[in-house]
Amino acid sequence: MGPIDEAMTKYKKAIKAVLALPVACTVCYGCGQDASDADGQEDRKPLNIIYIMSDDHSYQTISAYGSRLIETPNIDRLADSGIVFTNSFVANSISGPSRACLLTGKHSHKNGFTDNTRTFDGSQQTFPKLLRQAGYETAVIGKWHLTSDPTGFDYWNILVGQGEYYDPVFIDNGERKVIHGYATDITTDIALDWLKNKRDPEKPFCLLLHHKAPHRTWMPDTADLGAFDDTFIPLPENFYDDYEGRPAAAAQEMEIGRDMNLIYDLKMADKEGTVPTGGWLGDYGRELYARLSPEQKAAWDAYYDPIIERFKADSLTGDALTEWKYRRYMRDYLSVIQSLDRNIGRVLDYLMESGLWGNTLVIYTSDQGFYMGEHGWFDKRFMYEESFRTPLLARYPGGFHGEVDAFVQNIDHAPTFLEMAGAPVPDDIQGGSYLSFLRTGKVERGKHWRKSLYYHFYEYPGEHSVRRHYGVRTDRWKLIHFYGDDIDCWELYDLKKDPHEMSNIYGSRSYRRIQKKLHKELRRLQALYDDPVEQELALGNQ
Repeated sequence: MGPIDEAMTKYKKAIKAVLALPVACTVCYGCGQDASDADGQEDRKPLNIIYIMSDDHSYQTISAYGSRLIETPNIDRLADSGIVFTNSFVANSISGPSRACLLTGKHSHKNGFTDNTRTFDGSQQTFPKLLRQAGYETAVIGKWHLTSDPTGFDYWNILVGQGEYYDPVFIDNGERKVIHGYATDITTDIALDWLKNKRDPEKPFCLLLHHKAPHRTWMPDTADLGAFDDTFIPLPENFYDDYEGRPAAAAQEMEIGRDMNLIYDLKMADKEGTVPTGGWLGDYGRELYARLSPEQKAAWDAYYDPIIERFKADSLTGDALTEWKYRRYMRDYLSVIQSLDRNIGRVLDYLMESGLWGNTLVIYTSDQGFYMGEHGWFDKRFMYEESFRTPLLARYPGGFHGEVDAFVQNIDHAPTFLEMAGAPVPDDIQGGSYLSFLRTGKVERGKHWRKSLYYHFYEYPGEHSVRRHYGVRTDRWKLIHFYGDDIDCWELYDLKKDPHEMSNIYGSRSYRRIQKKLHKELRRLQALYDDPVEQELALGNQ
């Protein structure tokens, strides 16, 4: 029996044990049933919250979303007992701004953290602060990436900056510590230690568990090296996109063939130094290797050295080199996901074993989506589907089980957690609570849910040279405006006929009516979210 089979057997036994528990429970913090319905006692107490967020995890590599590349049995446990949100999106597809949207429930222009060059204003209102006022104990563990120190948390233990995969530096409530090991394991270890030993068991809690993985440079745990070497990885349908009619897509610097570094990204640092570094990135890649301990280097060399020698001997060029780079990238990326999934299983196992499973909301998501070779790309940033979308799975005790196709966005987590805790939701929060979806799978009777999404990306000039842009997405249509000193263009896509967003139909006579409606909806959203500067740009460029 392999490790995945063992995990699933253990999981099924635990599920049977949970299902065997009595329905009514008035001892713990809520078990998904209103105690007043069961025995006439007082209403249930607030549920705990565990919000697990990875970095750059694509929905394309989660088996609950239909991935054929990888099995993610532990993430799928949330789908098996809860909800898969099939239309989950971000407001700004880049790490720091996405985290600021989560904390504040506001779009980037309102929380002030528009791009990764900023420093998050920790004095502003955040949902962890409001939860503390409502009696919750709060903690954030893992990747933070907001420059300023966390505020509003009873406990914080965060990676420095992006963090490193091996022997990372953590800041434990202000004290820096180098911890030997692999970042995904360590982050989980710290989280489990807090759950078991450091929190107040008399209080409901909210734990933000933020993993570095699977962020670039996709360095697998030594235990997972080679895990996907025998996996067939097909090229995406639009891998060789020529970007016709899409000048912003043509101007980016995130193509696998052209921009992916052999050493920094693909670990081809030979001992002889004959593989060109490709600039400072390659030099930094060699520094990352130098961080490894002797034991880690031994495992690393045993796996990568034969690949490096084969790569040098083959002397690939052109499309053959591009496709080799793509598959090398994917195998490392998937190996990092395998460790991530395994560690999520450790947390879920603890919740079941400790009795917390019955009174804890568990969320799994990513700070944004990621390109798995679509358009020939890696990275994120664009409003195109692969980076605009993000996975979102949730298990609410006693709640809905199945798929929810309503539009949800990362500004919605804050009001959801506050409503669930019975805390007031401030009027200036721009997201909406999706609590009714967790409970029943439907919008609350008498209320309306959004039919369109607003997006705004700001970081230019910057890494990967993705131009500033904003736009609106409905169930079928997407309108995007790329703007700046060197670009001013609109793009329109029919997502039903063109799901890969290859044909820009903006300006076509056949779509004038829908184009006009989308401009109107874009103006409405910009007014709703108070984004006036870009509203004026939109009006002036129709």
